[in-house]
Amino acid sequence: MSQIPSTSMQVGFAGTPDFAARILERLLVSEFRPAVVYTQPERRAGRGRKLSPSVVKALALANGLELCQPPTWKHSDVTRGLASFHLDVLVVAAYGLMLPPSVLAIPQHGCINVHASVLPRWRGAAPIERAIMAGDKLSGISIMQMNEDLDTGAVFSTATYPIGSDTTAPELEHALADLGGKALLECLRSLPTLSPVAQSDAGMCYAHKVTSADARINWLAPAVVIHRQIRALCGRLPAFTLIDGSRLRILEADLDEAPGPAVPGEIGAVSKAGIQVGCGRGSLLMKRVQLNRGKGRLLSAADAIHGYPGLFANGRRLHDEGRQGLADEASP
Repeated sequence: MSQIPSTSMQVGFAGTPDFAARILERLLVSEFRPAVVYTQPERRAGRGRKLSPSVVKALALANGLELCQPPTWKHSDVTRGLASFHLDVLVVAAYGLMLPPSVLAIPQHGCINVHASVLPRWRGAAPIERAIMAGDKLSGISIMQMNEDLDTGAVFSTATYPIGSDTTAPELEHALADLGGKALLECLRSLPTLSPVAQSDAGMCYAHKVTSADARINWLAPAVVIHRQIRALCGRLPAFTLIDGSRLRILEADLDEAPGPAVPGEIGAVSKAGIQVGCGRGSLLMKRVQLNRGKGRLLSAADAIHGYPGLFANGRRLHDEGRQGLADEASP
């Protein structure tokens, strides 16, 4: 086994979801094994509202790392705790808690963020989802010196990554995490000699946190717009519609080249290949869905047709929870 080179740099890490865990994995097999890991406290999730540890917490414990889970950074004892590690740098990736200026100033080289966009485009909480929903052809990562504002700090380096016509948010997230981990290590190895470049506000846009309002499907929108919505949200908050009073999540769909129903939201041709639905322009082929009936299992198109033949039938209507009249908001 190859030896990991030694380093005198004392590194800390702060992150919470899978994107952050993949960055942490890179640090663990490098010369920058973290002295401490910060992650958000457990949140209740799922039908049973059970407390679920973050992916980063599980990884940190499995590797015997010092772990801290402060609910906020407003208390002086939390700040003193960070200072006690005498860090040279704190690496932050999708942490989810704001760090005040007093905290940013504690490590010798400050705090460095791995952000999943090419800044200044898509500052904010959901850059991956927003990039796909907007129809961007290119995404990437930025290694940034953090300041007191959200994602406005000077940038050490960027790297780009293409967004394909079928790319989903989970696929893009994994690719950007791998890209970000590589760029982060390059940055850390040269950190004392690097000078980050201040961001311009030209081309800046904000990636607002995704909410249930973003997940509601408006069938008056063009099929290409709805397709982006499904691809962007299939990981954490799947796009949904209503059918016969039940919520139907759509986790996978294809753009359909065959002529579809003239009425937006109406089911057309039904086959094992997919369930055709008319849109404001064009149609979609639903490939994988989840209905909040029975056990709420994920269903292929064939399983949905077999299990609910009367529900997924030609001429049935899907509803958009009153979002009629919004077609002008969506552009291809």
